[in-house]
Amino acid sequence: MSGDLSILSLILEASVPVKAVMLLLLLASIASWAVIFDKRKLLNEAVGAADGFEANFWSGVDLADIYAEITDEEQTTLGMAGIFESGFREFGRLRHEAGMSAGQIIEGARRSMRVSQMREVDRLEHNLAFLATVGSTSPYIGLFGTVWGIMNSFISLGNVQSATISMVAPGIAEALIATAMGLFAAIPAVIAFNRYADQVGRLEVRYDTFMEELSAIFQRTSGRLETAGGAL
Repeated sequence: MSGDLSILSLILEASVPVKAVMLLLLLASIASWAVIFDKRKLLNEAVGAADGFEANFWSGVDLADIYAEITDEEQTTLGMAGIFESGFREFGRLRHEAGMSAGQIIEGARRSMRVSQMREVDRLEHNLAFLATVGSTSPYIGLFGTVWGIMNSFISLGNVQSATISMVAPGIAEALIATAMGLFAAIPAVIAFNRYADQVGRLEVRYDTFMEELSAIFQRTSGRLETAGGAL
């Protein structure tokens, strides 16, 4: 307990610039943890939704039934389901336009899916840059507080005849606390950024693979319609 009280007293008695550095690092740490928990929930939901949709998609259910089920839902369709919805809707629209070749229909559906995928990836990547910023800058901000505290300690030595360790210890201690707070803010942010960036990348690959598979299904469907003389 005495160690906790001494650390608290060092923080309270620190110089104004060092206090400002500590406050900034504390706010950065709180904000980064808020982003970490929010992003964890979002990515877990995205992975679960992708797993569920793929299981339904490859279960043999008719694509029109899947589309009807998605469009009947009140909430906005996101993730892999949103990519499917945009592609299937565009495929159906272009298929009934006169003069459209099979290649043009597939390309139009692919563009629509690509736009939906980019929006989804952007949603998943939101605030990841903040974690990267906190992780990369917090140690330097803490180092600034450290340098300032040590500098003040050595300046104070110029006003005394004989220096002792007890005279400079408080200033050095408060300076090292700033460094520790910088690391405390940076390390979780860096770990979370690397983990979440990897998860977003894996989801993006899954979305790309699904788009290629769905495009192949559209192409086979268009080919059968052309062979049968159906209207595209």
